Amino acid sequence: MSAGGIASSPVGEREAGWRDVVAVVGDRVLGRLRLIASVVRPLGWMLIALAILFWAVGALLGWQELIVAAIVLALVLLICALFLIGRTAYDVSLDLARTRVVVGERAVGALMLANPGSRAILPSRVVLPVGSGRGEFTIQRLAPEQQAEELFTIPTQRRGVIGVGPVSVVRGDPLGVFERAHRRDDPVDLYVHPKTVTFGGQSLGFLRDLEGLPAADLSRDDVSFHTLLEYQPGDDLRHVHWRSTARTGVMMVRQFEETRRSHFVIGLSRSSGDYRDDREFELGISVAGSIGLRALSDSQRVDMRVQGRELASSTGKQLLDSLAMVEESKPREGGISELAGVLAASMPLASIVVLVCGSAVRAEDLRLACSRMPFGARALAVVVDSHLKQPALRRIGEADVVTIGALDQLPLALRRVLA
Repeated sequence: MSAGGIASSPVGEREAGWRDVVAVVGDRVLGRLRLIASVVRPLGWMLIALAILFWAVGALLGWQELIVAAIVLALVLLICALFLIGRTAYDVSLDLARTRVVVGERAVGALMLANPGSRAILPSRVVLPVGSGRGEFTIQRLAPEQQAEELFTIPTQRRGVIGVGPVSVVRGDPLGVFERAHRRDDPVDLYVHPKTVTFGGQSLGFLRDLEGLPAADLSRDDVSFHTLLEYQPGDDLRHVHWRSTARTGVMMVRQFEETRRSHFVIGLSRSSGDYRDDREFELGISVAGSIGLRALSDSQRVDMRVQGRELASSTGKQLLDSLAMVEESKPREGGISELAGVLAASMPLASIVVLVCGSAVRAEDLRLACSRMPFGARALAVVVDSHLKQPALRRIGEADVVTIGALDQLPLALRRVLA
């Protein structure tokens, strides 16, 4: 038994070796077949199938006409395949003048192709994918060290992130039977930011806080010491500065700078059930972006949250990039009232909370959302209604509720709130 086992071991190893060789060869053959199949266009597959069919039927039935037709199709396929021969070793450079634009603006870019070799490159076609579409450029023959530049513009009708590229150099025949593509550049993301409005005037508000920032306003009761003043009736006797009082003979009290808490939180509902249509949803995003940029200009810490996640908003660029990627969510993920509850639980020390939603929100849901605001925070809700002609102001509990129908109504509505 042991002898038989010893004799069979080399045989088993040889079989295993052959299996490995067959597997390697099979993988290489399949790779080559996939490469060949990738250059055949649908028209090419149809012509190949017709040529085989005509040849088989003609040989079987003795019809010379079909055999001649099969030969003609084979010659056409051969001639079209000759167009694949040639180099396409371009040096490709894709340059967007700006990778961030506002919706409605045109993004301008340039496509540079150079022939770094010592032989000329025959005419070819360059494909530039842009989002779900693509642009095509015809590049003429390039001599060694020669360059070609193609300028293009990208219209932006919708907010979002558009992938530009990768650039593909395509070689093929005029009939579109065969086509060979080579990717020559990495894709670039084009951020299409929402429209925003700038506004000045009074800040949206602060709350006094022991860990806040000192402000220019003076107070007789805070933690940031400013100066000494003569005692006035009603001043807190705990702030009397007895050493100065003894030296001057007049009762002196400490005056302080107010320290203010500046944690600004924006809750943007992206639930499709909170908005009547896409236009209202885009208006809500523009409102959230405008308020966030204003708060950042006031040197406040800004946190922005939508259903399911928090958005990066440390800088204006981060905030607008984040808003460019926001998409509507299903109503089952919760509306404005659920979002308000998440804000209260995750950011209980916020000084100002702004909720942004659409006009499809029910009155009871909006009332519930306002009641869930963090304790002690100033609460503001902005409702966007694309059918409203003039801004409206009301109050629900401790929250101011502003309803606007257009982005340019936001500055006036906020001035009314702060008045």
